[in-house]
Amino acid sequence: MSFAPLVEPAAELTIDEVRRYSRHLIIPDVGMSGQKRLKNAKVLVIGAGGLGSPALLYLAAAGVGTLGIAEFDTVDESNLQRQVIHGVSDIDKPKGQSARESIAEINPYVDVVLHPERLDNDNVLQVFEGYDLIVDGTDNFATRYMVNDAAFFLGIPYVWGSIYRFDGQASVFAPMLGDDLPCYRCLYPEPPPPGMVPSCAEGGVLGVLCASIGAIQVNEAIKLLTGIGDPIAGKLMIYDALEMEYRKLKVRKDPNCALCGEHATVTELIDYDAFCGAVSDEAAEAAVGSTISVTTLEHMLKERENGERDFVLVDVREPNEAEINHIPGAVLIPKGEFLNGNALSQLPSDKQIVMHCKSGVRSAETLAIVKGAGYADAVHVGGGVVAWVSQIDPSQPTY
Repeated sequence: MSFAPLVEPAAELTIDEVRRYSRHLIIPDVGMSGQKRLKNAKVLVIGAGGLGSPALLYLAAAGVGTLGIAEFDTVDESNLQRQVIHGVSDIDKPKGQSARESIAEINPYVDVVLHPERLDNDNVLQVFEGYDLIVDGTDNFATRYMVNDAAFFLGIPYVWGSIYRFDGQASVFAPMLGDDLPCYRCLYPEPPPPGMVPSCAEGGVLGVLCASIGAIQVNEAIKLLTGIGDPIAGKLMIYDALEMEYRKLKVRKDPNCALCGEHATVTELIDYDAFCGAVSDEAAEAAVGSTISVTTLEHMLKERENGERDFVLVDVREPNEAEINHIPGAVLIPKGEFLNGNALSQLPSDKQIVMHCKSGVRSAETLAIVKGAGYADAVHVGGGVVAWVSQIDPSQPTY
């Protein structure tokens, strides 16, 4: 299904712009009219990370006249494996600033607008206002649902992408362009249970996968802005990098969708953190009064070394994570072993159980399981190995 162009053409292209975009201009589908539309377009990219990096680079190279960047984070060394818009000299620099400098090197004719604040209910509508299209490169469910809802309320189509390890997904959500077109909630009415789907920071992502999905997002953005081709609105692209396999599935509009359905119940922005949950209710309840700091753990480890205390420190991360860094004296039992029940037979009944993961989310989830099995004095380490490396042992790498 083709759509009318989202943007009217700019008045003209300069001689320099004609030279720059000549390879677009000789494509009949794009031509002078399409390139003028790109020049007149205003696109907001949410995130200058894994997906935002290739998206921003290619939107700028394509000649999108105004690029907004919604990004509050700073560049970390671990970003450079996939976030190709940043370099070594950009470490510790705001990602938005770094991205703007890279864009200026690629195309000085692009106007970059920075939105350096974290998107939330108080500012998202204001940030989105005035853009023709949104490219969503977020990496958490709460923000994805907020982006979907805010874009719907403002009548702005958006291109969505998601990546994890070797797998990627992409789609266009634009119910305002057709009565039968779905929104993100039609595809995913409810977020997954907290802790069920690891983030890229926990599970990893193949760096080049970002380029594959980011390129699909830019391709769809150009089609929507210029009115060419058949955008994937109402379809879901699935990419398996290991098998080098693309699949395209039909996504139907849900008549009972809470946002765009016939009897919508979501009529304004909601509490998205509560809707998605950082951890399950069981984990949050288990962690109350049973969370210790890394400084407390350090003291406990010294007491154990001196024979003054005995406990079992359990690392619930995956083996490949433990190869990167670790807390000394921990026993590795991945979270999955607790979920399937195998881990409980490995735990002594006469010692306190202390659990940790990367940041404290997975250990809180496993803490709930252990407490439910009768280990009433079990605790977990708030902040996990990230806090340990930051506060206790900075000689170890982070990830």
